[in-house]
Amino acid sequence: MARQPRLTVAGYPHHVIQRGNDRQAIVRDDADREKLWALLVEQAAIFKVAIHAYVVMDNHLHLLATPQTDEGLPKLMQAVGRSYVRYFNLRHQRTGTLWEGRYRSNLIESERYLLACMVYIELNPVRAGMVQEPVDYKWSSHRHCIGQLSDKLVTPHALFWGLGNTPFAREAAYLSLVQTGLAAAEKEQLTRSALSGWALGSPRFVAELKELTPRRLLPGKAGRPFKKTD
Repeated sequence: MARQPRLTVAGYPHHVIQRGNDRQAIVRDDADREKLWALLVEQAAIFKVAIHAYVVMDNHLHLLATPQTDEGLPKLMQAVGRSYVRYFNLRHQRTGTLWEGRYRSNLIESERYLLACMVYIELNPVRAGMVQEPVDYKWSSHRHCIGQLSDKLVTPHALFWGLGNTPFAREAAYLSLVQTGLAAAEKEQLTRSALSGWALGSPRFVAELKELTPRRLLPGKAGRPFKKTD
C-alpha cells in the first residue's frame, strides 16, 4: 500500500521526529550538535518556520514547529537534512545515508497538546537517562524556556506567552509544568501520533483540519470492509 502524503498545514504546530538510520548516531560530539543547531537556525529563518521547542539527541531529533506556509516545514527538513549529511560524511570520512528515511510528523491541537509536547520534547534526555534534570542538557530549548539563556532557534508560541504577564512569571509557570511531568498515557499519545502521522486533538480540531486538507487525518477501522450479500 502506498504511503499517505505527509500532513503539513500552515499555521498549525507540528511535532517532528527525525531518526538516524538503524538508530545510529546522528551526532558524535558537540561540534556535530553545533552544526545541526546552526543549520536549523539558518533554514528555519529562510523557510519561515517557527521552532517552539527542540532537542538534539544522540540518534534522533525532535522539533515542535509552526510553518507559515504548507511547503515551509518539508523544505526546512530537506535543506537541513541534505546539508548536514554532506557535512557529517565529510567530517567523519563516511559515505551513505544517515537518516532513517523521511522524517515523521503530525499536527497537534495547540490548546490541548502544545505545552505538553514542549515538556515531552525537553524531558527526552531525562527519560533516556542522560541527565537528572532537563536543565543539565545543553542541546534543547529548555534553558531558553526557563530564562537561563537566549536561544536563537526558539520562537515562543502564543500559549507560552500566555503563561504569565512577565518573563519571570512565564518561565516559572513553564518550569512548574516540566517538573510536574506528563502522565504515561499522554506520553504514549504524543509518541504514537508523531510516528504514525495522524492528527492529535479533539473531534472539533480534526473537523477543522478536514476543511483545509483532503488527506485522511485519523486511522481507519481495522479489518477488511464489510461485504454486503444478497
